[in-house]
Amino acid sequence: MAERGVSMAVKFPDFVISKLDFLANQVRAHSLWPMPFATACCGIELMATASSRYDISRFGSEAMRFTPRQCDVMIVAGRVVMKMVPVMQRIWQQMPEPKWCISMGACASSGGVFDTYAVVQGIDRFIPVDVYVPGCPPRPEQLIRAVLDLQEKIKSGGTIDGRDFDARTAFEGPAQQTGGFNPAETMTVPGDFETSSRFQN
Repeated sequence: MAERGVSMAVKFPDFVISKLDFLANQVRAHSLWPMPFATACCGIELMATASSRYDISRFGSEAMRFTPRQCDVMIVAGRVVMKMVPVMQRIWQQMPEPKWCISMGACASSGGVFDTYAVVQGIDRFIPVDVYVPGCPPRPEQLIRAVLDLQEKIKSGGTIDGRDFDARTAFEGPAQQTGGFNPAETMTVPGDFETSSRFQN
């Protein structure tokens, strides 16, 4: 265009010196593809976040794919019952690394008002959570804030060749809280607790 008499608005240098890890983290942070796992009223707020009024596409997160193999951030919106835990774990395991998780709403984060035997009291017992969004239900602005916080976390760490995976030497999941209880009075929750960590063998 410049050769035909149209002046270029921006002139870039011929080369740029940077770190590949920095560039990879910038690309990952601004092209998050969410895997929506909406089970209750928080899912309506998640849908509103993608609407034209709030437009989550401004932050590169509008490509919601319902296949886990194309997603890199899982948004769990709503309560999760015990029968749904194996499904949630399988979807999480099918997502390729690097991957992240947002726990949206009080029900996903702590069980909310459903303090019953059937509702999971926090999904972080089964999958690792990076950002918690409080509220019942949280507003779309809160979810956008969570996406921005997750972007900052992605920019601050991570490598292009997965060297950060080697640093995972211990489980990150919650510790078993069965100490001091009679084994006959404890109940084993179904599911594999090892999925609550990012530790890989």
